[in-house]
Amino acid sequence: MRRSWLKRTILVVAAAFGLYLVTVLGLAYYWCSQPASFEVVEVLPEAVGEPVPGTAFTSTVIKIGETLLDKPGGFLHNDVMPPGVFLDNCPSWECGALMALRDSVRSLRNDFSRSQSQSFEDENVKRADLQFAFDPESWMLPAAEDEYRKGIDALKRYRDTLADKAGKGGQFFARADNLADYLNVIEKRLGHQGSRLSTSVADPALTQTLAPNRAADAPVAAESQASPMTPWNEVDDVFYCTRGYSWALLHIMQAIQVDFRETLDAKNAHALVDQILRDLRGATRAMSSPIILNGDGYGIVANHSLTIASYISRVNAAVLDLKILLKEG
Repeated sequence: MRRSWLKRTILVVAAAFGLYLVTVLGLAYYWCSQPASFEVVEVLPEAVGEPVPGTAFTSTVIKIGETLLDKPGGFLHNDVMPPGVFLDNCPSWECGALMALRDSVRSLRNDFSRSQSQSFEDENVKRADLQFAFDPESWMLPAAEDEYRKGIDALKRYRDTLADKAGKGGQFFARADNLADYLNVIEKRLGHQGSRLSTSVADPALTQTLAPNRAADAPVAAESQASPMTPWNEVDDVFYCTRGYSWALLHIMQAIQVDFRETLDAKNAHALVDQILRDLRGATRAMSSPIILNGDGYGIVANHSLTIASYISRVNAAVLDLKILLKEG
């Protein structure tokens, strides 16, 4: 009798554990699926005629922030309970998207919303920049999500003031020099991520080939010493961080096409922006593999890091060309 009771108890515990494991794995798969892309025109507020410059850029940044907080599972970077605490790929994706969001808000504060370096900062944009700078690992008192909500609200107030025709509201200066300064930030981010991706395998030839914007006369030995190999246990984190940054940047560049249309027309730069968008779509394409593979050379196992690194290298080269065209073209 006692053995029968013990056996039933073990079976119940095993069944409960199995059900819990299946539930956690199912939630992990659902929560860590990359959010669907959106069209910039879909997030613009209703307006009569052409959208006010800056509306597309600000609306896109707002949508990126809302996606981070409202996607399935919510914001997972600061989770302390299962299954979120056991996931690392999704928080890495969030980290990349948050990085792109912070860069865009910082450029909006320092460049796009100011006529010159001596002009006053827009208070709403300043508040948004401060809120999004909050530690993403904070889970209470206050939680990161609460601070980011305040940042989104500040951006919405700024967007509302852009339509003020009396000149007392917010401003957005869609100038070539402002855009070039923002592209300089993007170039450095992509360069860093591309270097970490390309050093996921111990192959100096591949690393040298995929190094973004590497000067032809740069010493290879010195560069190899300055770029340590990405540890095997960080390869998937770097991959998903890059995916998150690319996903957010894809939408931001679409918004730039709208707000900087006249500037891009004057510089004949639409072809470069189209190339950037095309390669960013390639970097964020749906994956058929459930895990990140780290094969080498022409082996039978794929290398996802080098695949996305090839796209990032092309994006970075196009960003550099666009920046030069805006400054000198």
